[in-house]
Amino acid sequence: MKSGVFKYGRTKYDHDNGSLSFASPRQVVEMRDIELEEGGFVIYFHEDLLAGHPLRQAIKNYSYFDYDTNEALHLSPKEVEILWELFEKIELEYLNNQDEYSRGIMLGHIESILKYSQRFYKRQFNDRFENCGKTVTRFNDILNQHYSGQDLLDKGLPSVKFIALTLNMSTRYLSDLLKNETGKTSIELIHIYLISEAKNLIKGSDRNISEIAYALGFENISYFSRLFKREIGLSPLQYKKHLLN
Repeated sequence: MKSGVFKYGRTKYDHDNGSLSFASPRQVVEMRDIELEEGGFVIYFHEDLLAGHPLRQAIKNYSYFDYDTNEALHLSPKEVEILWELFEKIELEYLNNQDEYSRGIMLGHIESILKYSQRFYKRQFNDRFENCGKTVTRFNDILNQHYSGQDLLDKGLPSVKFIALTLNMSTRYLSDLLKNETGKTSIELIHIYLISEAKNLIKGSDRNISEIAYALGFENISYFSRLFKREIGLSPLQYKKHLLN
């Protein structure tokens, strides 16, 4: 962008060459007085276009619609070329005399754009991993700080939203980034951390199960027990008895 205003969610953003953003339905988007150094395109499609088509369900799996705009996809020249070709095919079909095949053809090209974008995001995650180090290390550092400081008393159990805000990411972007690095989502990694801490407390202290649950920030003891059993295969009390035996 040479000049102009692009707002998404009422926040102003600058965009570089070869960047691609996605907006969910009913999000606030404003573009005004935009001047580009090179060409660009925007595709808007009504949700009714998807009615009765498999893409209506499949599109829910593309989590980048919930990313923040500053987590846009930054494309290589070859990737830009691929997306332009698909856009031009959609444009050609849209502007020509449409028939009973046109909707399916256009939706097929839209789905190809979404699939390619998912591939390109994975490439971007890998690039970020190489350039910025392991996000999971920073993730665990925040959890360690949470349990060593005042945050546990003030905020209780750590949440994905809290960690994402600390890392200046959207929750979906963080979860997808961690999934790419570790094979685990944000909430799965939180649970792994909590159960590890719980096992340590059960082994290394004389506290009862309720005291351990409260020490970790659980207000609901039954929730703690269910989570522990799901991860370990034993309830906290069974695990403690197993250690004693």
